[in-house]
Amino acid sequence: MLLVAGRARTQSFHTHCSSTSALSSRHPPSPLCSVWPQVPVQLSFRRGTLTPTPLYPANRSPATMAELQEVQITEEKPLLPGQTPEAAKEAELAARILLDQGQTHSVETPYGSVTFTVYGTPKPKRPAILTYHDVGLNYKSCFQPLFQFGDMQEIIQNFVRVHVDAPGMEEGAPVFPVGYQYPSLDQLADMIPCILQYLNFSSVIGVGVGAGAYVLSRFALTHPDTVEGLVLINIDPNAKGWMDWAAHKLTGLTSSIPEMILGHLFSQEELSGNSELIQKYRNIITHAPNLDNIELYWNSYNNRRDLNLERGGDVTLKCPVMLVVGDQAPHEDAVVECNSKLDPTQTSFLKMADSGGQPQLTQPGKLTEAFKYFLQGMGYMASSCMTRLSRSRTASLTSAASMDGNRSRSRTLSQGSESGTLPSGTPGHTMEVSC
Repeated sequence: MLLVAGRARTQSFHTHCSSTSALSSRHPPSPLCSVWPQVPVQLSFRRGTLTPTPLYPANRSPATMAELQEVQITEEKPLLPGQTPEAAKEAELAARILLDQGQTHSVETPYGSVTFTVYGTPKPKRPAILTYHDVGLNYKSCFQPLFQFGDMQEIIQNFVRVHVDAPGMEEGAPVFPVGYQYPSLDQLADMIPCILQYLNFSSVIGVGVGAGAYVLSRFALTHPDTVEGLVLINIDPNAKGWMDWAAHKLTGLTSSIPEMILGHLFSQEELSGNSELIQKYRNIITHAPNLDNIELYWNSYNNRRDLNLERGGDVTLKCPVMLVVGDQAPHEDAVVECNSKLDPTQTSFLKMADSGGQPQLTQPGKLTEAFKYFLQGMGYMASSCMTRLSRSRTASLTSAASMDGNRSRSRTLSQGSESGTLPSGTPGHTMEVSC
């Protein structure tokens, strides 16, 4: 809008920048039109020069402003040419895909560099989910089937995830030079505070498999205030004894490193069946370009120290723990023994049928349900719907309660599921569930 001063500088009329043809015959268009296309201005003639001065509503009286005629401008071209709703959806999808790819970082620690990948954004007052993989795997080959499972999406939308790769296990990792001193499992645990300091995370829920479960347990023992909960799959808290060491040496004389690691990951029944899953992971490990690095990680695992866990003693896991093992898995006895050494009021023991040595690969649905229930028991995701696994737990415990007159039905775990915490009247016990 333009307010143009006419003769004697007193007669005014109101127009738009594009309607200056009456003036253009005597004076060229003012450059102001391209700067303030809808701002009232006053044009003054001084020594043959047309000088624009902006007038704002605050400088005009209501009577004068009422005389101004407002001219609407319809933009001929959209702000983003060719932008359609379909294109906008594609752009949003591309952004989500980029976020789902995660951000990979590396930090230096006193024991070497460690690589980790972060998915999602930190949530207020919620810990991060931190994973640590087993020997012969990296975070993708160990955890992707679990975290890409459909029902898991409800969980990962509520937590930021940090997937740690043991040194030299990440994709594209260079082979360590001959004579390289690979960190012990205790030293791998001491790398985790460097990761959390880099990310500025104060607490985590750990999910570990095999060697990774040992590493996270060691970290929880040395940093109990940082770990809010642990999901430990196939954990062996004991150091190898002399008999185990001798058996390992004899096996090494007749078996290759890939075959020994496969025997650590899967049951003999699975290896004999040679299913598609076994063929896939046999190929991954046998043809791994960093097989020398994998052997170093394998040696560190076999040289681990005893965690010295003791129920009721000073050395114990003080956070909620869910122990998971497959039926007839190589580490079934070790997990059962670990369960006997932990606080029964803080421990859940899940033995999964038909899951073999790697439940997170073979039964991601059941493990997702158990994990969701575990988080609900910690007070997170209380509004989440009750899962099939927790319903089966409720039915089982309610049936047991009906046989005990001293235990009321109000102590079933369904109430803990709905409220996000375990019922206050629930007696301390280790929960053993087969599914």
